[in-house]
Amino acid sequence: MLGRAMPDRDAYDAVIVGGGHNGLVAAAYLARAGRSVLLLERLSGTGGAAVSSRPFPGVDARLSRYSYLVSLLPKKIVRDLDLDFRVRTRTVSSYTPTERDGRPTGLLVGGGDARTRQAFARLTGGQREYDAWRAFYAMTGEVARRVFPTLTEPLPSRAELRARVDDDTAWRILFEEPIGTAIEERFTDDLVRGVVLTDALIGTFADAHDPSLRQNCCFLYHVIGGGTGDWNVPVGGMGALTSAIADSARMSGARLRTGCEVTRIDTDGRSAEVTYRTEAAEHTASARHVLVNASPEALAGLLGDEAPEPAEGAQFKVNMLLERLPRLRDTSVDPRDAFAGTFHIAEGYEELGAAYAEAAGGALPTAPPSEIYCHSLTDPTILGPDLVERGCQTLTLFGLHTPARLFAGDHDTARAELLKSTLAQLDAHLAEPIADCIALDAQGRPCIEAKTPLDLERDLRLPGGNIFHRDLSFPYAQEGTGRWGVETRHANVLLCGAGAVRGGGVSGVPGHNAAMAVLGPDAGAGQK
Repeated sequence: MLGRAMPDRDAYDAVIVGGGHNGLVAAAYLARAGRSVLLLERLSGTGGAAVSSRPFPGVDARLSRYSYLVSLLPKKIVRDLDLDFRVRTRTVSSYTPTERDGRPTGLLVGGGDARTRQAFARLTGGQREYDAWRAFYAMTGEVARRVFPTLTEPLPSRAELRARVDDDTAWRILFEEPIGTAIEERFTDDLVRGVVLTDALIGTFADAHDPSLRQNCCFLYHVIGGGTGDWNVPVGGMGALTSAIADSARMSGARLRTGCEVTRIDTDGRSAEVTYRTEAAEHTASARHVLVNASPEALAGLLGDEAPEPAEGAQFKVNMLLERLPRLRDTSVDPRDAFAGTFHIAEGYEELGAAYAEAAGGALPTAPPSEIYCHSLTDPTILGPDLVERGCQTLTLFGLHTPARLFAGDHDTARAELLKSTLAQLDAHLAEPIADCIALDAQGRPCIEAKTPLDLERDLRLPGGNIFHRDLSFPYAQEGTGRWGVETRHANVLLCGAGAVRGGGVSGVPGHNAAMAVLGPDAGAGQK
């Protein structure tokens, strides 16, 4: 039985609901500006989806369990918060295996221009696709350099962002017409088209020609990260980042409390009261501002507002520990190169379209597309010394086009069926079954775990398992978005999670922007 509500203290300048990385960023910024801050986290530790954990009993491997790579985190946030955190660049961008004329081959991107040029020529028999690739990504690279800095500034208008891009062709391709049009106009090889399209589909259930352009929003965020589009490996795993942010917040004076589930927010627009419960009792905390690092759906529930349209995730996540990397059918590529970047599976352009059509029709894809990367090749610090000595490696798989609705029936059976078919697609490009390479835990069980959107909803309260909390939006102001893209209809309640404008991914941007909205004219001042 919970006791009666007990006051936490007279008042805070800010109460932050949710201790994911964005909530921690907001806490650190506000505390460094001299504001009193209380952060409340439901789970036993902070970090949210950006954590490292040991999922396999008796095995000293700390995997980035839910989110894997860092691209969207601005260096500004790292500098402002004095974060003791590093990333490493992957030597290879991607490898996509296929079969041509009855023989295994593939496309390896990375390791220098000459090597990439040779890989394109080997796959396509000429120079044209490589030249088109270079021109296309030179264009997105310039957009990245111009757009990425705006993510930590007040929202530009659409016209202002277009002027910033200053390229009518790029603006049309990325912001006005389905990305599939540009891909089909510029590339002829089906595999090359698929490699380009994948960045538009990570965590987003859409067709290449979806008129909503949700795939364009996803593509944009994937290619502008850091102003370069590079996706880097967090040294020590994702948990190293969130631990560094939590340390910064604590050292700046923020109070971080775990095991506290917020149940209600009451506000009159000037002051607010946050009700939360622990194992022992129910409590209340008063604040001038409340920042919510949760989904818009969860925020509406806490305020008693009408819920927004339900969100739905569409990704399948698998974590594995291997005794060794598997041998490839394509013997021209070293497995250490193939898995160092993103290893694409069943992601040809037509394959992606077919998988989307099957899922949209209510069936699990026959040939589920996915991509894998091996963290430990770039950063072995996540493995214990014994595992390193044995040559063990981690693999993390991100599956596409598996919307939550497909698991609404017999969830466990659907998950097992999808895992089997996903690994079969991988095996088709291996010289040995992946099952023969998987390590065993202390109980003799294979070190592999699979999570559907419904598992993510249960574990992390992501609505429908949606890793972005809702559909991504273009990074410019629209009606009702407010100055920073974090505002709600309540003047002193702000959204600082992935569902904010310019949310999604491990970026810290919504946390930064919510803190700036609170600090107002003092934004950037008072840094300790």
